[in-house]
Amino acid sequence: MDPCAIVRPVTERSSGSPRSPDCIDCQRFFESVSEFARLHAVKLYRLSLELPDAMPSLPCLDHEAMLHEGISPHAAAYVEDFKTGGLHEVVCVPARRRIEIDVVSTTGEHSAESHDLLVGQLKERFPGYRVVVNGPSWLRGDRRVARACRSQVPLRDVLVGADFENLERSLDHLRTVGALMEKQSRVASWSVRTVTGPMLAVAGVISYQVLATLTSALGEPWVQGLQYCVVGSLGGVFLYLGLKAVHLTEMANRVWKRYSEYSLILKDRSRQGRRVAAQSTNDDGILKALAD
Repeated sequence: MDPCAIVRPVTERSSGSPRSPDCIDCQRFFESVSEFARLHAVKLYRLSLELPDAMPSLPCLDHEAMLHEGISPHAAAYVEDFKTGGLHEVVCVPARRRIEIDVVSTTGEHSAESHDLLVGQLKERFPGYRVVVNGPSWLRGDRRVARACRSQVPLRDVLVGADFENLERSLDHLRTVGALMEKQSRVASWSVRTVTGPMLAVAGVISYQVLATLTSALGEPWVQGLQYCVVGSLGGVFLYLGLKAVHLTEMANRVWKRYSEYSLILKDRSRQGRRVAAQSTNDDGILKALAD
C-alpha cells in the first residue's frame, strides 16, 4: 500500500503543543478512512493534523474566504476508494458529529456504486456521526461550475497526473475562464445599475400620465392597481437582472477558488517530486562513490 495513503498516528511525530479534541477526532477519522481509501490531499479549517510529508495540505478556501467565523473547525480530504477507484471528497466536522460527502467537487470522478460503497463504509465505521450527502444546488450554479472546471482540468489529473507542465497550462486556462466570468459579471452589474434608475423613473412618469387618462373609464382603484403593476413588473425585471449578475460573480469566485485549490495541490506534488528526484540522485551518487 502506498505510504502516502495512510495517516500516521499522532504519536509518530511530536506536535510541540497540546492538541484540541477536534484535531484528535479528525486525526482518528482519517486514520480509519485510510484503511479503505487512499488519501490524496487534505483541506484544513482551523485545525492542525499530523500528516505524511508527501501529503498535499492546504487551507479550506471556501470557508477561509468567508467574513464570519460561525463555521466549526473541520477537515476535508480527497480520497480514492481502493475497491472501485472512485474519487470522493469527505468532510469531518467533529463538533457537530457530522460527516459530509461533497459530490459537486468530484462530479464525474466516481460511479453510483462507488458512492454507495463509501456511504456504507462511513456509516459502519462512524456510528456516532451523521453522514450527509451535499448534492448540487441549482441556485448556486454548482453544475455549471463543475462543468467549467472539469472541461479545463479533471480533478483526477490534479491528484495523480504526472505531466506537470500540461497540468499547469490547463490551470492557466481555468484561471482565465474564472477571470472572464468575473469581468462579465461586472459588465452585467454596472449595466443594471446604470439603467435601473432612469428606466424606472421614465416608466413611472409615463405610466402614471397615460393611465391617469383612464380614471374616468375604469375608476381610480383600477388605475392605481395598473400603475403599481407596471412599475412593480419593471422593477422585478431589473431585480432579476441584478441577481443574475451577482449569481455570475458567485460562480466566478468559486471557479477562481477551485483554480487556487488545484494550484496549491499541484505545487505540493511538484515540490515532493523534486525532493524525491533529488534524494534519488543523491543516493545514486553515494552508491557510485562506494562502488568506485
